[in-house]
Order: sequence, then structure tokens, then C-alpha cells
Amino acid sequence: MSVQDQLPLEGMPRRLYSATPSRLNAWLDCRRRYRFTYLDRPQPAKGPAWAHNSVGASVHNALAGWWREPYERRTPLTAAILLTNGWITEGFRDGEQSAQWLGRARDLVSGYVATLDPSDDPVGVERTVATRTKVIAVSGRIDRLDRRGDELVVVDYKTGRRPLTQDDARSSLALAIYAIAASRMMRTPCYSVELHHLPTGEIVEWRHTDDTLRRHLSRAEEMAVEAADADERYRAALSDVPAPRSGSGAGTAGRTAPRAPRPQADGALQPATGGQRTAVSAELDDLFAPSPGPICGWCDFRRHCPEGQAAAQERRPWDGLAD
Repeated sequence: MSVQDQLPLEGMPRRLYSATPSRLNAWLDCRRRYRFTYLDRPQPAKGPAWAHNSVGASVHNALAGWWREPYERRTPLTAAILLTNGWITEGFRDGEQSAQWLGRARDLVSGYVATLDPSDDPVGVERTVATRTKVIAVSGRIDRLDRRGDELVVVDYKTGRRPLTQDDARSSLALAIYAIAASRMMRTPCYSVELHHLPTGEIVEWRHTDDTLRRHLSRAEEMAVEAADADERYRAALSDVPAPRSGSGAGTAGRTAPRAPRPQADGALQPATGGQRTAVSAELDDLFAPSPGPICGWCDFRRHCPEGQAAAQERRPWDGLAD
């Protein structure tokens, strides 16, 4: 029996941890970034937009739009027009750099679609898939879902400057989850996942087995258990903070509703008055400790993390672009 066939549950499941592969990977990579992204409200201010993300989003949107065009309009010229009309300009050094990359991106999408059969409609484009186990309810959006013979294939577009390896496809938690979820939803086997690297035209493929998919799913469940426990402790810690008394002119009597501590510039929760709030700040800082390293230079929340600032030099918004 395949791992996809084992996923349906008997009876009502216990409370599930709802997540995307991105949320799970954030927990794995850096717990402080996870907290800033998914728990703290208001969310700490992010840094400026990244130019390489603008390129990636523009390309993805153009390719999705290309497949939605009528068959006779699925041409390289249409892809270039869609890319131009939807070009995102955030993060570039200046207008000249943006225009230069617009030209490069037009070449990327028009060259890529020239290799495709416009009559071979995908099963899904920007398709959201979801599945659940006894532990986790996970969902995500697939760039493209193809049908090849009697099976489905998960296709993920990549526009980064780094060449890809087969290990990138093999180790991707997101692609494995997408394969499991697509198989369940479509009731069709899905074992193959592909990374399409537009800058080089290379396609990196990995074919999973039931065992490898099961291992990815178990890994996701392990992360979900840890993250769910941390989420509960976060909420419990904040609920234990006594609410401040209302000031004069507040228009209410007695105590106001509990209010979460607010982030400081260094990322720690701002203690108000009293040792209890200070203790809560320390507890949460320990629970969501950072994982400093070279990647900190690319973190959206670097300005709020002293450890990240010490670990890596700040990157400019356009530094992720290829030379």
C-alpha cells in the first residue's frame, strides 16, 4: 500500500497543526525568524524588498498567465508581453538596473516556453493542494502539475543564480509534500518532482518512492509537533502577562484586555513594568532562539536580531541578482 493510500484517516483527527512547507522550513531554519513571521503581532518591520524576489515573482506570474491564454496565443511573444506587463520593480538599485533585468527576464520566459508544447495543458497551474495526517494539515501551491502517462509530475520553476543539483529535488520537503497531496486529491500516483532552472534551461528530476515520501511526511510531522508546542507556549506566556490598568480618559473601567508585549528594535519583547513581563520576554527569547549564520545577511528581520547582524554582513536588495 502506498503512502498516499495510507493518508486518509479513520474517525475524527485530534487538533491538527496547520502549516505550509514554508512555515515548517522557517521553524527548521531559524526559530526567531519563525516567531517574527508567524506569531508576533504586530509583525516586526521587514527590510526592503529583494530584487531577485521581484524577478522570480514576475517570471512565475508570466508563466502562469501563459498557460491561461488560449492555445493560439501560447507563443514566446505572448510570454514576453505578459512578463513586461506584470514586471515588478521593487528592490532594484535604480531604473536602469530594473530595465536591464526586465530584458533578461523576457529572454528567460520566451526561451523557456519555446521548449514547451502549447497543446499539452497541465493538470494545474498555481494549483493549491492540501493533505493531512493525525498530526498536521499541510497545504501549498504548485507552480505546475503535469500528467505524464498514468502519473502526475510536480514542476517547480527556479530563477536563482545558483545551479541546481539532483539533491535539491530529492531533499525538498515542499516538493515531496506537494506530490503526496496531489496524489490524494487527484487519486493519481505522483512520485516524480522536477526543478526547472530557467537561467540554464536545466531540468533536475527526482523520482520518489513510497519510502522516501513517507520519510518526508514523518519529518514534517516531527517539525509540526515541535512548532505546535512552541506556539502553545508562546500563547500561554502572553496570556499570563497581567493587563495594564486603564489610564484616565480611556473610557473604560477596571482592567483592559490582555495585551501582547511589543517587539523592540533588537527583536526581544518589550518589557513594560514589573518582573513578570521581563521574565516572559526572556522565556520567549530562549524558546525562539536564533540560528545565526551566513544566511542572516538575507533575512527580512535582520535589523531586529543582534545575533544575525553579528553573523553576516547586511546584503543590499539587489545583491541576489546574478552578475
